[in-house]
Amino acid sequence: MAVEITWWGHATVTIEDAGVRVLTDPLFAARLAHLRRRRGALPPPAAARADAVLISHLHADHLHPPSLARLAPGTRLIVPRGAPAAVPGLRRVAAARRLPLTELRPGEECRLTPGPLAPTVRAVPAAHDGRRLPYGPHRVPALGYVLHGTARTYFAGDTGLFAELPDEVGPCDVALLPVGGWGPCLGPGHLDARRAAQAAALLAPCSAVPIHYGTYWPIGLDAVRPHEFHAPGREFARQAALIAPDVTVHRPDHGESVRPRTTR
Repeated sequence: MAVEITWWGHATVTIEDAGVRVLTDPLFAARLAHLRRRRGALPPPAAARADAVLISHLHADHLHPPSLARLAPGTRLIVPRGAPAAVPGLRRVAAARRLPLTELRPGEECRLTPGPLAPTVRAVPAAHDGRRLPYGPHRVPALGYVLHGTARTYFAGDTGLFAELPDEVGPCDVALLPVGGWGPCLGPGHLDARRAAQAAALLAPCSAVPIHYGTYWPIGLDAVRPHEFHAPGREFARQAALIAPDVTVHRPDHGESVRPRTTR
């Protein structure tokens, strides 16, 4: 069974593998504080259908309780350990919508659905300050996840490059890599297009899909360095062709599904 990836914008992706739908960092808002969705229609109600949801860290554009409120009761939430204690809105929406919570630390894993052959997900470290103020950076770690079904799919969340990345992630067939952000500048703990291509070279997946770019932009900055908004996906594909030529780059549009190559 082929793995199917649907990119809804920003870090929100549906991964379908082995009959299981996994949704990452759902953000279904037209506006979030000072950010406005500038590309791609809002995801349809079907985008909120999932067996499990992966939350990578506590930043509001990755852990968005109003978007979680669109999930069907019973949808499983997998979050960094300590997230419910740190974010009251997460606790409230999980209780109101009857969303079971599973908290993971780096290295821990769980099955997504009952049964010994069900896909598993393993939490891996991320080099990112994913705190939600006023809590400190080490109270709740930022995570990536490796989904292991018929293929091994790595969802990076937000991360910078770090030396242990290939060992922590392990072999993967598909890598969902952030290549941009939501403003003209990226601080530490992020991948831009060049660093994401370096990550692809280190991880050596069969396929890579750029995410976390070209969706949200600060209100009032529409005319400031617009190439920083539009270009990261294309630049990632260009850079990957140079330094990771064996990795097939799939660059879906918002709302588009692709079936990435998972074998060499």
